[in-house]
Amino acid sequence: MTKPEIDFQDGPAPTELVVKDLVLGEGAEAVPGGTVEVHYVGVEYDTGEEFDSSWNRGQTIEFPLNNLIAGWQQGIPGMKIGGRRQLTVPPELAYGPAGAGHRLSGKTLVFVIDLVNAR
Repeated sequence: MTKPEIDFQDGPAPTELVVKDLVLGEGAEAVPGGTVEVHYVGVEYDTGEEFDSSWNRGQTIEFPLNNLIAGWQQGIPGMKIGGRRQLTVPPELAYGPAGAGHRLSGKTLVFVIDLVNAR
């Protein structure tokens, strides 16, 4: 797979998690509370500006789902290895409301996540 481009989205940001499969995987399935290895790109919904990307670092990242933002904990389970999924995550499921102390607080975020491995 190559680094995805995230299309700018028109209209108001959704207030609930939006999960959209771009590529369906065929491997093992990610489970709630499991550990995942992913490649991902994250952009701000309002500006389309990229704020993070494992692709730019040239390596995947592995972590327990329980350590991630709620939008990932809810949006990744059910993905299969080899899949690519877009998550549009409102602030409540990301870094909290504006003023919560994170530079992305109060922002709706869009991620495209490639599931490389799951256990």
